[in-house]
Amino acid sequence: MSIYSISPLQFGDIETYPLASRKSKVTVADFAQPLVPNSSLKNFLDSLPNLLAAGDLRDLLAAMHAAKRARKPILWGMGGHVIKTGLGPIINDLLRRGFISGIAMNGAALIHDFEIALCGNTSEDVEAGLGAGAFGMARETGTFLNSIASTAAYTGIGYGEAAGKFLASRKLHPKHAASVLLAAYQHKIPVTVHLAIGTDIPHMHPAADGSALGSATHNDFRLFCSLVKEMHPGGVYLNWGSAVLLPEVFLKAVSVVRNLGVPLQPITTANFDFIQHYRPLQNVVKRPTASANNKSGQGSRGFAITGHHELLLPLVAGALANGWPGKSAKPAARTRRKGKR
Repeated sequence: MSIYSISPLQFGDIETYPLASRKSKVTVADFAQPLVPNSSLKNFLDSLPNLLAAGDLRDLLAAMHAAKRARKPILWGMGGHVIKTGLGPIINDLLRRGFISGIAMNGAALIHDFEIALCGNTSEDVEAGLGAGAFGMARETGTFLNSIASTAAYTGIGYGEAAGKFLASRKLHPKHAASVLLAAYQHKIPVTVHLAIGTDIPHMHPAADGSALGSATHNDFRLFCSLVKEMHPGGVYLNWGSAVLLPEVFLKAVSVVRNLGVPLQPITTANFDFIQHYRPLQNVVKRPTASANNKSGQGSRGFAITGHHELLLPLVAGALANGWPGKSAKPAARTRRKGKR
């Protein structure tokens, strides 16, 4: 006999309904399929479940194909990790295929790509050099990138374009084709470089000129705003591996464009990273696609896809090159894109 004054509730009068009559979020029609030996990449992609991140990937790539067909911008933001994990050749192939209309880099991406073009290697051992004060003191990196900033400020062409022009005029490493800066310059694809002065190794060098760096990167911010403006309607922005700087730059560009009277909708945004940080989720995925100017959604969507760049970017590139998922792809249910797992 219980000592409590309250008794367990009786469930005898609860109403139930047939399972078959219930609307469910998961159905076997969306399940993964096993692969047969020697399957193609397209077979592999088709075998993925149409659920959660796999469904998001289908919808995002479908939006990228639609933007390409409509000749709307597909903009890529890149942090340094994307470059130093060896993805330059794949990015350049996508550039040639028309899946990249503009590239925004932070300072780290600029440095890694520049060093790859110049001497075929990058990414120093920080711990090994920091104790002696040698970290970040490579002569060519500091001298040339600061000189390029000064040239950009003087000519008014922007830091990204000036870096590409510099590389195009020099004898480079035999594997310079891996350079995104150079390939973009050769194909006249705008590259914008966005700095926070004091965060990058060239800023420690004697040749650093704060006014030149500021002028060059501000020019590129204004150019980036022009690229974002062209996203209306139907453009795409992808943030790869920048946790703070580029998401902040993108949000400000969105505000500038809307302030000038361009609704910037519908658009598609996505953040790719191995950790989903606060700023990319808010400033890339959520806020630009659900702002006060876009209360009903108007078809704008944001995606957060988690994984290592060196795995995800080749997968995305392979899918795009194969035309996947195709115009007739079944979209993933919207409820699966709202964090409901």
